[in-house]
Amino acid sequence: MKKLMYILFLIFISCGNSDTIIWEENFDGEQLDESYWNYELGDGCPNLCGWGNNERQIYTQENIKLNDGNLIITATKDKEIYQSGRITTKDKIEFQYGTIEVRAKLPTGHGLWPAIWMLGSDIDEKGWPNCGEIDIMEYVGKEPHTIYTSLHTKESFGNTINSKKTIHKTIEEGFHVYKSIWTEDEIQFYIDSKLVYTFSPEIKNDKTWPFNKPFYLLVNLAIGGNFGGPEVDDAIFPKQFEIDYIKIWK
Repeated sequence: MKKLMYILFLIFISCGNSDTIIWEENFDGEQLDESYWNYELGDGCPNLCGWGNNERQIYTQENIKLNDGNLIITATKDKEIYQSGRITTKDKIEFQYGTIEVRAKLPTGHGLWPAIWMLGSDIDEKGWPNCGEIDIMEYVGKEPHTIYTSLHTKESFGNTINSKKTIHKTIEEGFHVYKSIWTEDEIQFYIDSKLVYTFSPEIKNDKTWPFNKPFYLLVNLAIGGNFGGPEVDDAIFPKQFEIDYIKIWK
């Protein structure tokens, strides 16, 4: 069934027009739809301890809930243990080219690191960063009013050299829309319909442009780590990262 769903998505991408929604998730159920989503659990060990970034949290299923049509990822601390949530559409919902739009409300606090991002579906074969990474939105609580949009490729060796930092004075207030338009030539990033960054390397090869294949979606709320931390304000917990909807169209 999963393989059939993936094949159907490839057909939609090949035949759809600019107004064709190929997938929409409004989180209207009582629990996460596991025909679309995977829970990623634990601390990344033994293969990727700290999830590759020295992050402090343990991911659990219990820290992910649906409420009033929203996905709620809650970051908590109990004694010395930080917990949060991370979900992906790997092997279930993957697409190549199109527009992805996410309406979300950010958590605030020093040490929090919510993200909406994508990884190449061949990550198990090629590894990271060779598979490519598209960061639609990253926010770190230690830098108020700031959104990062970034790309990772083999050429960057994991460093964030293809990135834009956007200052948005009211980004912590209510819900905002984060959008990426991905074509065979470029990737554009928008915040509330405003274009903030375009990535289009002059030379496109496997080192600079691993974006000519299907990708899958990830949503998570990390704590601490190389980017979000290292310091964490323990007085902030619990904190919630809320997602209203996700739409992908061609």
